[in-house]
Amino acid sequence: MYHFIEVKLLDNQNQSRQTEQHSNKKTEKKKIFLITNVVIRVIQSIFILGVVLLILGGSLGLGIGMGYFAYLVEDTQPPTKEELQTEISDITEVSKMTYADGAAIATVKSDLIRTRVDSEHISTLLKKAIIATEDEDFEEHKGVVPKAVVRALISDATGIGGSSGGSTLTQQLVKQQILTDETTFKRKANEILLAYRIEKYFSKDEIVTTYLNVSPFGRNNKGENIAGVEEAAKGLFGKSANDLTLPQAAFIAGLPQSPIIYTPYSNTGALKDDENISYGMKRKDFVLFSMYREKVITKEEYEEAKNYDLKQDFQPQQEANQNTEDFLYYAVLDQATKVIMDLNIEKAGVQKESLDELGLEQYEQQARREIQNRGYTIQSTIDQTVYDTMQNAVANYGYMLDDGYGAGLVETGNVLMDNKTGRIIGFVAGRDYNVSQSNHALSTVRQVGSTIKPISVYGPAIDQGMIGSESRLANYPTSYVGGGELTNATNSGTNTFDTVRHALEWSYNIPVYHLNEAMKKQMGDDNFSYNNYLSKMNYPADDGWAYQSAPLGAVEATVLTQTNGFQTLANKGEYQQGYMIDKITDNNGTVIYEHKMAPVQVYSQATASIMNDMMRSVLDSKITTPFKDLVASLNPALANIDWIGKTGTTDLYVDSWLVVSTPTITLGSWSGYDIPTAMSPNSGDQNSTYLANLINAVYAVRPDLFGVGEKFTLTDDVIKSTVSDFTGEKPGTFTYNGATYTAPGPNTVSLYAKDGAPKSQYKFGYGGTDANYNAYWSRYGPTNNNTTGNSTPSSSSSSSSSSSSDSNATTPSSSEKKEEEDKKED
Repeated sequence: MYHFIEVKLLDNQNQSRQTEQHSNKKTEKKKIFLITNVVIRVIQSIFILGVVLLILGGSLGLGIGMGYFAYLVEDTQPPTKEELQTEISDITEVSKMTYADGAAIATVKSDLIRTRVDSEHISTLLKKAIIATEDEDFEEHKGVVPKAVVRALISDATGIGGSSGGSTLTQQLVKQQILTDETTFKRKANEILLAYRIEKYFSKDEIVTTYLNVSPFGRNNKGENIAGVEEAAKGLFGKSANDLTLPQAAFIAGLPQSPIIYTPYSNTGALKDDENISYGMKRKDFVLFSMYREKVITKEEYEEAKNYDLKQDFQPQQEANQNTEDFLYYAVLDQATKVIMDLNIEKAGVQKESLDELGLEQYEQQARREIQNRGYTIQSTIDQTVYDTMQNAVANYGYMLDDGYGAGLVETGNVLMDNKTGRIIGFVAGRDYNVSQSNHALSTVRQVGSTIKPISVYGPAIDQGMIGSESRLANYPTSYVGGGELTNATNSGTNTFDTVRHALEWSYNIPVYHLNEAMKKQMGDDNFSYNNYLSKMNYPADDGWAYQSAPLGAVEATVLTQTNGFQTLANKGEYQQGYMIDKITDNNGTVIYEHKMAPVQVYSQATASIMNDMMRSVLDSKITTPFKDLVASLNPALANIDWIGKTGTTDLYVDSWLVVSTPTITLGSWSGYDIPTAMSPNSGDQNSTYLANLINAVYAVRPDLFGVGEKFTLTDDVIKSTVSDFTGEKPGTFTYNGATYTAPGPNTVSLYAKDGAPKSQYKFGYGGTDANYNAYWSRYGPTNNNTTGNSTPSSSSSSSSSSSSDSNATTPSSSEKKEEEDKKED
């Protein structure tokens, strides 16, 4: 009984325990359910919050993006349908160029061979091939694929994914015909805006037809650059664009991405080697695969076309048509291209200095294309009578330049410029365009020799008040800093202190070197002359301007640049940039460009008038035989004109220069071989004799250009300081090392642009050692405290001439001077 009761109690306890456990399990399940429910609700809330934030953020980003887009295109005036038609169709309207009086020079030819065809004369296969390869969504989008644009922008911003493209055919058409490939958000925004507008006005077939008509397709079998599918079909396969086979159509459709890489022809029209042709073949296979992928062709058509030997279809090489254009045509075209290029850069709101070489090239191509197709009239500054006369002169007298020293023709470049405006009246680019197409007047750069001295050393030094016309400069044997002997052209120095005027007349190197080094030291700038003077006259930047040899002419420039430098001095120190394009009008007669003068005062008027006075001395002294020959060969009527100028030669007579001015015009001349080669020591004489005949010829047809009766005069602000001819500084007595010195006479007048002459001092000049000064004073000046000497080195005085003499052996005797003269010191 008790046992039964015990068992019963145990059963009850077990049952209670099980009931409790079951209850606990139910409670745990409830807790888990509750927790799970809470977690789910939290996740849902977070998700909803994220979606809300994403929507809000997206809306904000979209708003910001739309606002930024509106800002980028706010200056863009939406074009009309007619304007877009003209822009994208690249309808060729013949542009022309004229002389200054409006007489025709030539019509502008396109460097692209293009034949336009309408839609029905373009193979359907070709259209499908270009769409499948370049823009598979072409039929669906409205000009832009937003996701592709975003992908491209993210790629550009992060650098991840490389070049992702993003341009539809419509956008590519905008870039080719209206904008450039410059990668800026502003240009991209305008591209999108214009793409939408094109899609609004034109059908899909019109867009793809236009694209195929205007796009470049590399070269044909004559080596000519071609555009448009008709010329591509003819130039590669000898058939019309409507008759292309599938592999032929695929090859042509692959060309626009990189026409010169994929074209099968070189610039001579010869077929490339197999390795280089393979690039185009691989591109063709990619086009075929794209067509198969887009279900434009079947797998069988794809395989058959891919395996076809297309090389057998390429046309054999043919001779290209000969171009009959000449120096004038290309000179005017190049100058006009620069003008339009600068206008387009300005319109785009881009800083030209910020563009890299590729960006500049793209703007240049755009400008050239615009000129070739817009029906412009380009009015040049060239006087037809003068230009033709100059060409006849080089044809009749160019033989005078030949010397038999080098191989080939001695070339020349000449520029005739109006002083007051910078207008290029005429030029000679070379002796024979068929022999050399280099424009030696406007493009070829050569070392300028001594013609740089008035512009880069004497002019700036006078402008800074460092020297007057009769200041003295050391002309003793000298070495460059760091080693190397410095010499004049015909001696190692005259062993005296020469006047500035005399040093310029004889074109000595040593004095100008000392002056330049002193100027750099005094101004604290090794590039002082370039930074403060030559850069203002658009001389090209070059590290060589800081070299010790720079003032001797070891820097390069074109004849145009050097002529422009002398124009500045002849025009009272005011630079007017040389120009050849006066005006450009469109086919409606609207002026889209007109030259506006932008004068820059480089030198003070006083400085320019002093330099002109000294360069008159260079010509009048006839010390250098080129000037002697020039004056002797001029028409007697021209001998009465007020001429100034400077000669220049480089080492071994590789380059010969002569630049002359009257009060109204400047004429620059260079001669030398295309490949720098030594010429005869008489090359300067030959250049001057040729130039005299050129001047005579121009005077015969336009005597009014030369300023007959006008004179270069000193400006009222020139300071005429009375100086000791011995020191070039004010007469007077001074003490040096305990001794009293008196600057000996006679006195003379030295011309200053600033401050006037300083008081005489023992070390009165620039350059020279203590020993040089000691020798100079002891031989020519007072030798004790109480003596005022009156002996001066006449060879170096401002009043001396090439025939003057001095018995003292330390200065050139009359016979030595004659020898120097015969050697044409320069």
